[in-house]
Amino acid sequence: MTSIQEETKPHFVLVPLAAQGHLIPMVDMAHVLAERGLRISLITTPANAARIKPIIDRVHELELPIQFVELAFPGAKFGLPEGCESMELIPRGFFRNFFDAVYFLCEPLELFLKSLQSAPNCMITDMSNAWTGPVARKLGIPRVIFHGPSCFYISAAHNLEVHKVYDHISNSLEFVRVPDFPVEVQVNKMQTPGFFNFPGFEDIRRMILEEESTSDGIVVNTFDELEKPFIEHYERVIAKRVWTIGPTCLCNKENNTKSIRGNKETVDRNEVLTWLDQKDVGSVLYSNFGSAAYSNPFQLIEIASGLEASKRPFILVIKKKEIVPEVEKWLSEGFEERVKDRGLLLTGWAPQMVILSHPAVGGFMTHCGWNSILEAVSMGVPMITWPHFTDQFLNEKLVVDVLKIGISIGVKMPDLGNDVVMVNRRDVETAALALMDGGNEGRERRDRARDLADKAKKAVEEQGSSWKNMADMISYFVGHGRNNEEKK
Repeated sequence: MTSIQEETKPHFVLVPLAAQGHLIPMVDMAHVLAERGLRISLITTPANAARIKPIIDRVHELELPIQFVELAFPGAKFGLPEGCESMELIPRGFFRNFFDAVYFLCEPLELFLKSLQSAPNCMITDMSNAWTGPVARKLGIPRVIFHGPSCFYISAAHNLEVHKVYDHISNSLEFVRVPDFPVEVQVNKMQTPGFFNFPGFEDIRRMILEEESTSDGIVVNTFDELEKPFIEHYERVIAKRVWTIGPTCLCNKENNTKSIRGNKETVDRNEVLTWLDQKDVGSVLYSNFGSAAYSNPFQLIEIASGLEASKRPFILVIKKKEIVPEVEKWLSEGFEERVKDRGLLLTGWAPQMVILSHPAVGGFMTHCGWNSILEAVSMGVPMITWPHFTDQFLNEKLVVDVLKIGISIGVKMPDLGNDVVMVNRRDVETAALALMDGGNEGRERRDRARDLADKAKKAVEEQGSSWKNMADMISYFVGHGRNNEEKK
């Protein structure tokens, strides 16, 4: 296709937050939009572009019309160490510095947009990137907010904010009911503080809420068949269009594209597949806690010991940062030798979609990040839920209490980054046995998970619910809002 033909395509600009959990679904969204005939500019920074270089290379191989636009990240200006351009890389105590640097990207973004021959049809920007609002208004570009969490969480957090529930309590551990919600849900401020609801971020929080209220709509990585009551509720209370277009992870259909999502692969995919091929169908428990949650050495030893005691095949992913002297010493004392026939330890960035899609995997111990939950749902894998922070405690309630495709490991407090053991080895063993066996209850849980996986795949197929919602969103903005028919 010639450059002139490319220039005439409808153009969407995507602005993800610089964080792995936020970047991954927006890269997938870019892929889906490009396959639907749009030209995409995805805004990133040099260090983040380097981390997803395999994805960029694959986009070029597929000749997808996606441009990765690198904006210089002003980290040094705000006291950040060199290369700290993604949220999970930020040292403790530098969180505010990071967001000050992110918000300073407004000027280079504006310069890029002004350099284009014509204004984009739409800008889709992460909820946290409120700084894009003034830029979009100045240049007359319609702007949609992308929410990374579940609609269950988003709508609950919205109601807590609107009704000012936390204003009336003094104890952050006191449980309160989420008002005006489709189901009965109890939360506390420690588990579910809301968007940027902590000291030092009042201005960013205020700006985020204001910019969402002035947006032209909301896009969420979920699907109607998974969260219909909560999608409809959220659309009603915010009085805006909510386009549900997921699970976007299903655009990755081959193992080589599944394995490069999010970061450079540090684990030998073929070695993992060979190991899994030798296991019985549904016998392996996979344990991974995402990109941002870290386990202290004492907790990590308890997790590994519990998996060992379960006597079930397992894969345990350990971050390189977690391999500290205490863990190295413990591993050297015989753990790997004892579990060598049924346990696989992976260090670094694991090919999660490849693992979850393998028939041998029958369970997933997860931190309840929404990307991980959607990947498990898409592959029909039931879960052990172990929330750590932000949206994850409410995501757990959705998985365990509403969808009934998981069991809780019992964590009631967020991980505060200290050396406390939140869950002991006996808890891990008990949860592993309950999920992987579980009698009639376990079979019913697995059946529900498989049913949701079928619905997820149908949602993104042609004429599926998410396929139609994506078509509606494209039509709405390519027509500059003139196609104003109701979504549902």
